[in-house]
Amino acid sequence: MVCAIVPRMNRLTDETSLYLQQHKDNPVDWWPWCDEALAEARASKKPILLSIGYSACHWCHVMAHESFENAKVADLMNRLFVNIKVDREQRPDIDKVYQTAHQLMAQRPGGWPLTMFLTPDEQLPFFGGTYFPPEARHGLPSFAEVLEKVAGFHADNPDEAARQGAAVQDVFAKLEPEQKGDTTIDAAPAMQLRHLLEQQLDSKHGGFGRAPKFPQTGALLRMLNHWRGTAESAEPDLHALLISALSQTRMIAGGLFDQVGGGFFRYCVDADWQIPHFEKMLYDNGQLMSLLAASALATGDAVFSHALSATADWLLRDMRHPDGAFFATLDADSEGGEGAYYVWTPDEVAALLDEQDAELFVPLFGLSEPANFEGKWHLTQREPLEDLAQTRGMAVTALREQLDRIRQTLSEARQSRCAPGRDEKILTSWNALAIKGLANAARATGTPVYADAALAATQFIHTHLWRDGVLASGCQGDETFGDGYLDDYAFMADALLSLLEVRFEVSWLHWAIELTDTLLERFGDRDTGALFFTADNAESLIYRTRPIADDATPAGQRDCGACADSPGLCTRRIALSGSRRAHLAVFTQRRDRVCTSTRELD
Repeated sequence: MVCAIVPRMNRLTDETSLYLQQHKDNPVDWWPWCDEALAEARASKKPILLSIGYSACHWCHVMAHESFENAKVADLMNRLFVNIKVDREQRPDIDKVYQTAHQLMAQRPGGWPLTMFLTPDEQLPFFGGTYFPPEARHGLPSFAEVLEKVAGFHADNPDEAARQGAAVQDVFAKLEPEQKGDTTIDAAPAMQLRHLLEQQLDSKHGGFGRAPKFPQTGALLRMLNHWRGTAESAEPDLHALLISALSQTRMIAGGLFDQVGGGFFRYCVDADWQIPHFEKMLYDNGQLMSLLAASALATGDAVFSHALSATADWLLRDMRHPDGAFFATLDADSEGGEGAYYVWTPDEVAALLDEQDAELFVPLFGLSEPANFEGKWHLTQREPLEDLAQTRGMAVTALREQLDRIRQTLSEARQSRCAPGRDEKILTSWNALAIKGLANAARATGTPVYADAALAATQFIHTHLWRDGVLASGCQGDETFGDGYLDDYAFMADALLSLLEVRFEVSWLHWAIELTDTLLERFGDRDTGALFFTADNAESLIYRTRPIADDATPAGQRDCGACADSPGLCTRRIALSGSRRAHLAVFTQRRDRVCTSTRELD
């Protein structure tokens, strides 16, 4: 990437990224990541301060207000470093490299904002962290103290800084699993994962581990699919089904789910799903729709289908581009601070509801109990609807209809508030997850509008982001950015398979084949069968990553061969066989009605 060389000033004004635009008025001499910024570091011999975040991130905003808008802190940054700001959603390749480096150096997970210090010549990391406060607290040094000590260390020990960075770089290669000659895939790893997840289960609240608690959609889907794979055996694994269903039920009833407007927040800060960080991400909701659809089909429980429809409706109402694709995120913050758009007071609710509706809604959603979020009430369901319906002598369907009417009243009132900012970038991989989720929602609920929406988003991606056999990673307005990453190709091909189940058109099958062929050609390592995250012509970073595990989104390189019930594009099997037929065979198992068309392609 090329950017203009402008002396002593913030250089983010012309960037398309909303996150970078949020920092364009900082007194920091920010650069975007570009050749000129790296050349400036080499010429000045100053270390690089790399700051990575995204527009909806609450703690990114906090650090910006506390430090990047502070003239004294900015002066330190400008004197001591070449400062580079990166939107992790536009450059996930950079984020993956330096998040991994942080984890290796700090021996704990990273996150955003990510703050990394790099050598000027080779961009090797020698120190890093996430959020740093303006004054020392909670065991963290002040950001100003960090700046001075890191700059002093580099100035006095540049060779040692380079050696530390090189040592981190050397460890990258050792992270990859050992390549073995035998490529046979068996069920042992999936069974080991099933038992590990059971050990990590929070048996009271659902989900895995302790606070902060994330949905971990892939793990829940794995448990559901494990049960599905045993369902017709003599000993079906009902506990695997329970683990998945319990976790989803607790999330839906809790504060992770927007009880008024639908959709899920990114994660909760507590173990019992009460209080979230309030950003909403397209990638979470796309994946959760697929999970809820599978659970609704497996169990017939209206809890899952209702949450699925509410999430799909939110997506179509609040996140949709006029031409059909979906925007990336809603901010955690709005006027009044984090979560202000979503929380209530009892008086606000009482003013909107009649006595009969208030008698139901107020105790059910905790408004008669003490405030749970900074003096206000974030709504969480306190009692199962089945129990409440029995107590009130009502049918569950009638109770649900009454609640839906109340939610609609509150939603309309809430729309008069200052809404959170929306990052209107279109990301290919995240749209693919949403397309798959909507297609699955259409199949699970029998709602044609969801299939129509999935088709419209697919047409947008094909029309605007597919050019001459290359898939762009996204666009902001009319401007596309970046050639696609592995996730863009793999997720989009996988989404097309789900779309074909509800809107079969042979041209989409041909496009799935074309995407897979390109994936093999540009991302594959023919010696090992592995797949790289970046294409063969991408910018060279300190390491060319290969996905080895899921994170917030699935890994673009996945093994599904041992468990054919697992949805998803088995990109590793494709790479090992060198054939797109491996994943097309998975599709023919999904729907008998398209087997003939698929076989004709052979």
